Amino acid sequence: MTPFGSDAGAGSRDTYGGYRARLVDQLRAQGIRDLAVLQAFSVTPRHLFVPEAVRHRAYEDAALPIGNGQTISQPFTQARYLETLGLKGDEKVLEVGTGSGYQTALLAALAGPVFTIERVPALAKSAQAALRSAGLNVSMLVGDGTLGWSAYAPYDAILVAAGGPEIPPPLVEQLSSRGRMIIPLGARGAQKLTVVRRTAGGVQTTPIGDARFVPLVGEHGFDG
Repeated sequence: MTPFGSDAGAGSRDTYGGYRARLVDQLRAQGIRDLAVLQAFSVTPRHLFVPEAVRHRAYEDAALPIGNGQTISQPFTQARYLETLGLKGDEKVLEVGTGSGYQTALLAALAGPVFTIERVPALAKSAQAALRSAGLNVSMLVGDGTLGWSAYAPYDAILVAAGGPEIPPPLVEQLSSRGRMIIPLGARGAQKLTVVRRTAGGVQTTPIGDARFVPLVGEHGFDG
């Protein structure tokens, strides 16, 4: 678990602290109860992970464009993801779909080592810069996220930030014996957010609600 300073990315004073506090209040009002998740949102500088043109909207509970046809997800959606994973602070986590890097930073505040994969080189570059600005050094791979990152497997938790037609077999193989994964599954533009658990008896899947994510592109996803 990597804590952020209260003034991360803001020099000697934090000009966004009040906005983050308001966002946390909104998340709590919408039913997020995990105190560690709420704390992660209270200290993670979302404004560093959005383009300058929409920085004034950084702490709205809304998805925002980040370029290359991608978005930074709505904070409530991310909070729900993270609360469902139930991270305790020491897990090894794989994130598929770095995007802006904001969710990567949230994971770094909640778990142990975080490994993240981004398919689009330009997004990977900007995410890496934003993570550095936030004081984080996260292991990142540019490549096909549906193949996972076998060099560092197994993972206690895998978070897939794009919607695919099926559960990529390599990701299941890279889960630890009691690991869990959360992934949106279904057609383009309309999926079911699904929890996948690896148990002694096999793989269990549990849909937990509707979701709408950008397509998961790759060998075990949609065509680009």
